[in-house]
Amino acid sequence: MIFIMKLKNLLPIFCFFLVSFSISSAQKCGKTGLFKPNDKYDINRHLLLSSLASNVSARGGFYNASIGQGPDRLYASGTCIQGSEPELCSACIDSAFIRVIKKCHNQTEALDWSSFNEEYPCMIRYSNRSFFGLLEMTPFFKNYNATDFQVNLTEFYQKWEALMLGVIADAISSPNPKFYGAGTGKIGIQTVYAFVLCSKDISPWNCSRCLRGNVDNYKLSCSGKPRGHSFSPSCYMRWDLYQFYGFIEYRASPTLPREKGRISELSDDGGKISTRNILGITVALAFFITVLLVLGYALSRRRKAYQEFATENDITTSGSLQFDFKAIEAATNNFQKSNKLGHGGFGEVFKGTFPNGTEVAVKRLSKISGQGEEEFKNEVLLVAKLQHRNLVRLLGFSVEGEEKILVYEYMPNKSLDYFLFDHRRRGQLDWRTRYNIIRGVTRGILYLHQDSRLTIIHRDLKAGNILLDVDMNPKIADFGVARNFRVDQTEATTGRVVGTFGYMPPEYVANGQFSMKSDVYSFGVLILEIIVGKKSSSFHEIDGSVGNLVTYVWRLWNNESFLELVDPAMGESYDKDEVIRCIHISLLCVQENPADRPTMSTVFQMLTNTFLTLPVPQLPGFVFRVRSEPNPLAERLEPGPSTTMSFACSIDDASITSVDLR
Repeated sequence: MIFIMKLKNLLPIFCFFLVSFSISSAQKCGKTGLFKPNDKYDINRHLLLSSLASNVSARGGFYNASIGQGPDRLYASGTCIQGSEPELCSACIDSAFIRVIKKCHNQTEALDWSSFNEEYPCMIRYSNRSFFGLLEMTPFFKNYNATDFQVNLTEFYQKWEALMLGVIADAISSPNPKFYGAGTGKIGIQTVYAFVLCSKDISPWNCSRCLRGNVDNYKLSCSGKPRGHSFSPSCYMRWDLYQFYGFIEYRASPTLPREKGRISELSDDGGKISTRNILGITVALAFFITVLLVLGYALSRRRKAYQEFATENDITTSGSLQFDFKAIEAATNNFQKSNKLGHGGFGEVFKGTFPNGTEVAVKRLSKISGQGEEEFKNEVLLVAKLQHRNLVRLLGFSVEGEEKILVYEYMPNKSLDYFLFDHRRRGQLDWRTRYNIIRGVTRGILYLHQDSRLTIIHRDLKAGNILLDVDMNPKIADFGVARNFRVDQTEATTGRVVGTFGYMPPEYVANGQFSMKSDVYSFGVLILEIIVGKKSSSFHEIDGSVGNLVTYVWRLWNNESFLELVDPAMGESYDKDEVIRCIHISLLCVQENPADRPTMSTVFQMLTNTFLTLPVPQLPGFVFRVRSEPNPLAERLEPGPSTTMSFACSIDDASITSVDLR
C-alpha cells in the first residue's frame, strides 16, 4: 500500500517529464543505423521525401513508395486526412519533411507526426526496412495540457473513454472505413472535441487496435487533462476544449460499452442503471459487436481482394515513385534541346539533374504518339517489379495533364547502337567488351523469362534498347510493349504486332504468336549485329537477290567463312573460338521453328560451358535463297536430303490486324 501511494505521488512528476519530452519529440529518429551525408541513401531520402507532399495530396491523403536497391533502398510513407484540402495536406507534409531532415540528419529511420499546435495533422515516415502494412504501436508519445478537468475523476474516466471509443468506431465503420474520426462529448459542463487518424495501409481492425492502445496508454498515466494528443507510428489521437480542425465536421459521439469491471453507468437523468441490466446490455452488445467485427473482417478481406484486382493495372499502386512535373522541368532545364539524349517511337529522352546532383534520363511521351500511352502504363507497372543489374532501373514517373514522363537511372554511355552502328565509335567496342555485353544481355533476358517473380516477354530486344553504364555493362530497357505471362502460360497471340522488323521472328510477323522463344530469336539477331557491326536492316541485296543479315550469316556459315563475319573495327584482338561459338549460338537462336530454338537458360550454359557440344543449326527464319542452293553444313553433319526452301516462311497477311514499327 505504501508503494502504491508513493507511485501515485510520482505520477504527476512522470507526466510532467513526458510532456517535456514529447513536445520536443514530435520527430522520432530511429536506431536502425546511420548513413554518411550525400551517399546514395541520403540522395534517395531527399528524392523520395521531397516528392511526398504532391503525391500524398494527389492521392486523397495517403501514399507510400520505395526507391533504391540493397542497403541504399529507402521506404517512405505520408498520411493526411482523407478528402481534405490538398493545399493543407501539402503544406503539412512539407513542414514535416523540413523538420525530420533537420532533426534526423543522418539516421536511416525517422517518424514525424505534426506537432500539437499545428492546425492540420499529418505524418511522414521513412526507413531502411519495409514497414508498409504493418501495425506498429511503439514508440508511443503523448502530450497534454497541465491543467486538470474540474470534474470527478471517475466521471472523467467514463466520459472521456466513451468519447474516444465512439470516435474510433467512426473511423473504422464499414463498409468504407475513413481511417479517421471526429466527435464531441460532454464531460461535466465542458464540451470536448476528439479526433483520431490511422495510416491507411493497415487494416481497420489494426487501426482500432492501435487507437485503443493509445487510449489505454494515456489512461495508465496522465488522464484527466482537458487537452492532449498521443501518437505511435500507425495512428494519432487528439482531444481539446475547442474545435481545433475547423474543416472537419464534429458530431456527437455515440456511447460505447465500458470495459469490464465497471458495474454502473450514469444515466441522462443522473440515476443509476442496475447491475443486472448492465450485464444484460453488455452481453447483448458484446455479441452484436462480435458479429459486426466478423462481418467487417470478411468484408475487408473481400474488399481488399477486389481492390487488388481493380488496381492491378493502376500505375499509382505500382510502387514506383511519382515525381512532380515541375521538378522534372527544372531538372531538364525545361526540356532544353542541349539535354536531349535521343528519341524513339515513344517520344524524346532528355538528361536531367536534380538539385542534389542525381542524374537521370527523362523519357517524355510524345503527344502525337499513337502507341505511347498504353506503353507508358505498361512500363510503369512492369519495371517497378523488376530488379536486376542487367535491367535499367525505373526511378519513377510523372503524369500531369497530357504530360507523361518516365524517369530512369542515367546511363552515361547511351545505347549499344550509338557505338555499334557508327563507324567513328565502333572501334571503341573491342571483342572483350562485345562479349561481356552478350553475356550481360543473356543474364538479363534469363531473369525476365525465368528468375524474376514475373514471366516477362520483352518483345522488342534490339541494340537501341540495350543501354550501357559507365563501365559499358549492358542494361535492357524499354518495356513498353513487354507482356507478363501467367505461371502456366507458354505463348500468346495478338492482332497488334509491335516491335522492330529484322528482330521479329516469322511466327510473330505472320500470325501474331509470341513466346519466350520470340525473345530468343531477337537475341540471336542482336548477337549477329554485335559480331558483324552492322544493322540487320542494312542488308538489302546480296548476289542479285534480296537478303538480310540472317541470310548473309547463314551463307558464310555454310561456306565455312566464319571469320569473314567479324567486324574489321575489332582488328585482330579477338578470341576466334569465342567468336565462332557465339555465331553458332546465334544461328541456333534464329531457327525458323520456335521449338528448335534453345531457352535462355540453355543459351547461358552454352556461353559459360565451352565443353558443351552445340547442336547443328537448322534453317533460320526469313532466309532468302534459291531452292537449288545446297546446305553444305547440313549435308556434311546430317546425312539425308536437304530440306531447304526458297523462302523460309509464308506470311498470312490476314492474321495481322496492325503492325507498329518502332
